[in-house]
Amino acid sequence: MKGKTILIVEDEPNIAEVVSLYLERADFKVRVARDGLAAMTILEERIPDLIVLDIMLPELDGFAITRWLRERSNVPIIMLTARRDEIDRISGLELGADDYVVKPFSPQELVSRVRAVLRRTSQAEIQPQDAQPVTAGNLTIEPLSRTATLQGETLTLTAKEFDMLHLFASRPQQVFTRDQLLDRVWGEVEYIDPSTVTVHVRRLREKIEEDPSSPTRLITVWGVGYKFVPDTKS
Repeated sequence: MKGKTILIVEDEPNIAEVVSLYLERADFKVRVARDGLAAMTILEERIPDLIVLDIMLPELDGFAITRWLRERSNVPIIMLTARRDEIDRISGLELGADDYVVKPFSPQELVSRVRAVLRRTSQAEIQPQDAQPVTAGNLTIEPLSRTATLQGETLTLTAKEFDMLHLFASRPQQVFTRDQLLDRVWGEVEYIDPSTVTVHVRRLREKIEEDPSSPTRLITVWGVGYKFVPDTKS
C-alpha cells in the first residue's frame, strides 16, 4: 500500500495541510487541489489511487466531480462534508462515493479509512478461496480483475458495489443482515451509518435487475436483511 497516490480536494488550507501531513507520514504520495476546477485539471492528467473529496468546493462541487469520475473510473472516493444531514451523505453514496467522513474528524481516522478502502480494492488481499470466477446465470464476476459482466456487458461498479456483489453472488441464498454486510464490506471503519447498506443495495439493483423496483436477484428478507438468488433462467 506504500507509495499509493492520494488526491486531496479541499479548499480549507488548514485541513488540506493536516490531512496531507498524516497521509505522507503513512507513506502515501499526496497531491492537493484547492478547488473543483484544479481537481479536474489533475484528474484529466491522471487518475490517482484514491480521492479524498470535499463536497463544498469553489468552482465545482464534490457531487459534480463524483459524477464526472463515475462516468470514467472506479477510483475509490472518500467524501468530506461539514453537512450532518443524512440526505447529503446518501446523495454522495448514490453518486458512487465509497465512504464519507463528517467534519470535524480525526486525521488518523481518515488515514485508517483510506487504508481500509484501498485494502478492499487491492488484488493482493483476495484469498485463494475467493479468487475463482463466480457465474450466476448471465452474470459473471472476476475477483482478480475486479470486473463483473451482465449479458456480456461490463458493469460499472464502485469498489464497495463490487465487494458487495461478489459477497452476495459467491454465497447464493445466504441471508446477510445489515451489520454483517457492514462488517464484511466496510471492515475496519469505526462507524458508518447503516443506511449506507440500503443505498448500495439500491444501486446494485439498478445495475443487475431488469426492474429494480421489483428485484428478482437481490432480494429483501423483511426484518432480517438481503440475499442473492441466482437467475436460473439465463
